[in-house]
Amino acid sequence: MIDATQSIITDLVREAAHPLTGSANDYDSLLKLIGDARFVLLGEASHGTHEFYRERARITQRLIREKGFNAIAVEGDWPDAYRVNRYVQGDNVDPDAVQALSGFKRFPAWMWRNADILDFVGWLRTFNDALDLPNRIGFYGLDLYSLHASMECVLRYLDRTDPDAAHRARLRYACFDNFGDDPQTYGYAAGLGIRPSCEAEAVSQLVDLHRSALRYARMDGLAALERFFDAEQNARVVKDAEEYYRTMFHESVSSWNLRDQHMVQTLDTLIEYLEVRKRASKIVIWAHNSHVGDARATQMGRAGEWNIGQLIRQKYSVACLNIGFTTYSGTVTAASEWDGSAERKQVRPARADSYEGLFHQVGVPAFLLNLKEDSHVFNGLRKPMLERAIGVVYLPASELASHYFHARLSDQFDAIIHFDQTRAVEPLEPIGTGAFGEPAETFPSGI
Repeated sequence: MIDATQSIITDLVREAAHPLTGSANDYDSLLKLIGDARFVLLGEASHGTHEFYRERARITQRLIREKGFNAIAVEGDWPDAYRVNRYVQGDNVDPDAVQALSGFKRFPAWMWRNADILDFVGWLRTFNDALDLPNRIGFYGLDLYSLHASMECVLRYLDRTDPDAAHRARLRYACFDNFGDDPQTYGYAAGLGIRPSCEAEAVSQLVDLHRSALRYARMDGLAALERFFDAEQNARVVKDAEEYYRTMFHESVSSWNLRDQHMVQTLDTLIEYLEVRKRASKIVIWAHNSHVGDARATQMGRAGEWNIGQLIRQKYSVACLNIGFTTYSGTVTAASEWDGSAERKQVRPARADSYEGLFHQVGVPAFLLNLKEDSHVFNGLRKPMLERAIGVVYLPASELASHYFHARLSDQFDAIIHFDQTRAVEPLEPIGTGAFGEPAETFPSGI
C-alpha cells in the first residue's frame, strides 16, 4: 500500500530521473556532478548483480579517459588485486586476464572472478598498453582477509631482497602456525584468551620493514619502490587482520569498524604512494553500498558503526562523491550459507515501503538520480525508509530481517543508479562449484 506522501515523492523522482538507455552519453550529467572530485565511490546493492558491475566499469572507463583518474581500489584482498594490478600494468607473469584473476580463491570467488570483471581487466590492460609505464592505471585491493596470503607475500619479498630479514620474519610469523590455515581459528583462540595472540609479532614485522624502507627502495629505482610498496602493505594487512580476527569474536561493531578503517588507511597509503611517484591521485572505489554510503545516515551508524563512505566524506568533504545502486527484482549470484556454493537465485520484488519499491513505482526501467540537484527530491528521499542490501549470502525466506535496514537515502548518497530488473553476474566457474571461507560477521548478511 502506497500512501499519499510516497506517491508525491514518486512523482518528484519521476520528473528528476535521467533515463539510462545504454548510450554513450548516459552518464554525462553524472560526470558533470563529479566535477573536480578526486574520489568517486561506486557502490552495489549486491555482490552478484551483472548490471552493477557493468555500469561501474562504464563509469570508471569514462573517469579514466575524461577525468584523469589513475587508480581503482576495490573491496577485495590486497595480494589478489595486486596480481591483477601487475597484469594491467604490463607485467607478463600471467599470460591473460583469466590467469591474473586466479588469485581470487577465497569465498566468494565470484565477486571478482566473473565475466564483467574479466572484460574490465582486459579493457584496462589494453588502455594501459598505450601509456608510458609511470602513467598507467592501477588496480588495488582494500580488504584485510588475506592473513596467510599476505604473510607469504612478505616472506617472498624478503627472500629475494634480504635473507636475514626473511629469517626473522619467518620466526615471527611462525606464531600463526599453531592455529592452522583458518584465520578464524586463530581469532577464536586468541580472542578468547585460550592461546596467546600474535599481535606483537605482526607489529614487529611491520616495524622492521619500515626501518629498512629507504635501503630497500634504493636497490633498483622504480621497480624496487613498487616491490617494497607491495610488501609493506602486505605486512600492514597481517597486522590489521590479526587484530580483526581477534576482535570479531567479541563485538561485531568493533570488527566492522576495524575493517573499514583498514580500507581507508589503505586508501591513504595508496594516495601517498602515488604522490611519491609524482602523480596526483584520483581514485575510483568499488565496494558494497553498505561501505560507500555514509553510515551516519543508516541504522548502522546509530549502532556505532562507521564505514568508508563516512570516513572519506569527513576527511575529503567535497572532493568525494558517493554513488549507490539499487534494484527491484531479478536474479543474483549468491550462496545460501557461509562457504556455500554459488547459486543463481531469484530476487524477491522489493517491499513497497522501501526505497527500491518506491523506485519501481517510477516506471522507468533504469535511471540516474542526482540527489543534490533538486531540493524537493533531496528532502523527499531524506525520510527514513527501508533499503535492501544483499551480500554474498541471500536468504529470501528471512529477507526483511536479513537484508533490509533503515536509511536516509539523500544523506547516504550523492546520486543513485537504479535498475528495476537485474540479472545475476556470471562467475568464471560454473554455478554450484565449491568455494572458500570468509568471516561470517559482516553486515547485513554477507557484505
